[in-house]
Amino acid sequence: MISRRLFLALTGCAVFAPRVAFSADEVPPMLDHILLGCHDLDQGITFIEERTGVRAALGGVHPGRGTRNALLSLGEHCYLEIIGPDPEQKDIQASAVPLVSMMKQLTNPRLIGWAVHPGEIQALGDRLRQSGVAVQGPLPGSRTQPDGGILSWKTLLLADDRQGLLPFFIEWNASSVHPSTNAPKGCRLERFAVAGPDPTELSKTFQQLGIQVPVLMNPTPQLQARITSPKGKLELNSQTQLTAT
Repeated sequence: MISRRLFLALTGCAVFAPRVAFSADEVPPMLDHILLGCHDLDQGITFIEERTGVRAALGGVHPGRGTRNALLSLGEHCYLEIIGPDPEQKDIQASAVPLVSMMKQLTNPRLIGWAVHPGEIQALGDRLRQSGVAVQGPLPGSRTQPDGGILSWKTLLLADDRQGLLPFFIEWNASSVHPSTNAPKGCRLERFAVAGPDPTELSKTFQQLGIQVPVLMNPTPQLQARITSPKGKLELNSQTQLTAT
């Protein structure tokens, strides 16, 4: 359940976040990427390739974060990030340890988060703070790509993201090419939704944040995604294993 402080703060955000209506069969227009966590990146890459027929390309490492990733385009300005622990990194920032530890415990890949691109996140962060929402950032991030190029961005994190149910915000550096542009193609995100036991309250939260996303009823909180691929449709979620149809 969302904290009273965050709920009241999000209510205050309505003064600058547009109220939107959405259709249940749409992909969120601000969705930037979805994260598929795994205990071993190579295993995660193979797992997705076997079910889609498309092999994700290595993206690079996140220095100090203890992770590395591989990317797969899901359409224009949207991609799948397969992310796992980087066994070569020994010095990991304290704030990143819980995520790395969680991924090491995964027996099979599952969704662990999602990101949206709201535009200029410094202004967003200022407005959230003024409304009483606890946020972290904007925080700079970067990684070296296999071709030697540097990809850089800034992120804004909600202090209470309801265990990944709410997204984080990302703004790419103007000189960086969006990952969906050069990641392997052939797949498309057909549907993305957030589910929970109180969809009415959850929908209100997203509307107050200005995020357009389908919200479904489910006994436990859950992220859900459906990807179309050369091998058919692939269903992903944040609690159970992947299934293909």
